Amino acid sequence: ARRDRAPLVGLIAGRARRHDAERSLEELAGLTQAAGADVVLRVLQERPKPDPATFLGSGKVMTLAASCAEAGIDLVVFDNELTPAQLRQIEEAVGRKIIDRTQLILDIFAKRARTREGKLQVELAQLRYLLPRLVGAGAALSRLGGGIGTRGPGETKLEVDRRRIRTRIHTLSTDIERVRQRRAQLRERRHKSSVPTVALVGYTNAGKTTLFNRLTGETATASDALFVTLDPLLRQVRLPDSRELLVSDTVGFI
Repeated sequence: ARRDRAPLVGLIAGRARRHDAERSLEELAGLTQAAGADVVLRVLQERPKPDPATFLGSGKVMTLAASCAEAGIDLVVFDNELTPAQLRQIEEAVGRKIIDRTQLILDIFAKRARTREGKLQVELAQLRYLLPRLVGAGAALSRLGGGIGTRGPGETKLEVDRRRIRTRIHTLSTDIERVRQRRAQLRERRHKSSVPTVALVGYTNAGKTTLFNRLTGETATASDALFVTLDPLLRQVRLPDSRELLVSDTVGFI
């Protein structure tokens, strides 16, 4: 299947340094590729502060729209979190689906979640993100037609309204709380058995899962990509002196 083509857009505002913005955009490129799109253009705009209506300023948005039309762009990925108003204004001007960094990461999480708890947590986060961005009924959700930024709840809830989303959020929160209570009971059992637990933490794609596999003899999926591990794994390890401990792999930082 053809991969989406996406430009990356960032803003250098106030006293921010270009080097930091470029480094952040480089990380965003990795996230975009992990979501299944090819980066074809990078745009960095310098402004004293973000434009409250269009984030980049109307002139730069029109230039972006022309570039998207010329390059056959499918969606535009912003490195910053956009307000609902900015999202609508940019989408109307550019004529392409617009997603920000937060929505992109949530989309990757929806793609990678395997356990019931993981799927519940991702759906809850997506709905909380979506709720303030609902305007009217139907038309405002036309952007959720498929592809990157729409996995999870967006695929099956094209006609949701605020009341139904709030109801679903309440249900998810209740289910997650039950899972947390069960987890707490398991932790209490481990505490009583005096088995120490070691968590492997660090940046995404730093090699945590590879180390986890070496220590535990597991074959958990490890690859050169961001956020391959989403659901924590917990396995027992016996040390050379016969002591035992539990090792946990975790989702990475960015």
